[in-house]
Amino acid sequence: MEVLGLSEEELCAALDADPLTLLSGELDHRPEVPILLDLLAEAQERAGPAVLRRWVRSAAAPDGRRPLDLLLARDFAGFEDAVADLAERGFVLRGGGATG
Repeated sequence: MEVLGLSEEELCAALDADPLTLLSGELDHRPEVPILLDLLAEAQERAGPAVLRRWVRSAAAPDGRRPLDLLLARDFAGFEDAVADLAERGFVLRGGGATG
C-alpha cells in the first residue's frame, strides 16, 4: 500500500480481500503479498517511492492498461511484465503516459 501509494480500497481489490482482513493482518499467509513485495524490491531501491507511485498510475502497458489496472484485475503476470519494462528502461518514466 505504501510502496505504490494505493488506497485501502485499491489494495483490497488487488488482493481480493475485505478491509477487515487487511487490517487484521490475516493476509500474511497469502502468496500474492510476498510475490508483489519481491517484484517491487529492486524497483523501490532503484527508483524510490515517488517514482513508483507515479508509475503505477501513469505508465501504460502496450495494451494501454496502467500497472494499477493490472493489479486491480489481479493480472499479476501482466504487472510483473510492467515492472520488468520499468527496469529495462532504467527505472525512468517516459513522458506522455496516461494519467489517472
